[in-house]
Amino acid sequence: MRQRVNIARALATQPQLLLLDEPFAALDAQTREFMQAELLKILARARTTALFVTHQINEAVFLSNRVVVLSARPARVKEIIEVDLPPARTLAMKHQPSFLAARNNASGA
Repeated sequence: MRQRVNIARALATQPQLLLLDEPFAALDAQTREFMQAELLKILARARTTALFVTHQINEAVFLSNRVVVLSARPARVKEIIEVDLPPARTLAMKHQPSFLAARNNASGA
């Protein structure tokens, strides 16, 4: 619930860009997936772009149109991967071949 409040507070000012640094890191796997789906709905309604930092490749691919892979320190852009998935995403999509291919592409970067 605290994560929802934090996201709502951030969106209250109607930003054009929302910066999220590992917002779901402390959540269990089931709640994390629920929050991922909720975040997509919220961002679509608010018409806001998000810059989402995560170490979870599945999360990056599910939430993104573009994944930027960074190198180890000092961080440099290693690769930029376009995620070609439909904008209306569901958790069931994580088991589809198109999602798995995008995930494998991002993890091989």
